[in-house]
Amino acid sequence: MTQQLSTASVRDVRAHLADVVERADRDDEPTVITRRGKPVAAVVSIEVLRRYQEWEEREINRIVDERMANRSAGIPLEDVLRETLERSE
Repeated sequence: MTQQLSTASVRDVRAHLADVVERADRDDEPTVITRRGKPVAAVVSIEVLRRYQEWEEREINRIVDERMANRSAGIPLEDVLRETLERSE
């Protein structure tokens, strides 16, 4: 089950930035920032960002290892990144 994310408009985030940052830091609760109703960014704790970056690096390394094990002629970086992003959706 996917957690329902809090959302706030850019205007609301400007007016309540300290609260949004506090929720991200203290409660590990991200806030999706919207502009004209469309999600455009998010405020997350630094720990969430670091975990994501670590996962992304592990995933890229795993894909590279898979491709190398198959003895492919070559692995364009663009393909590795595209495949990583596709798998995360």
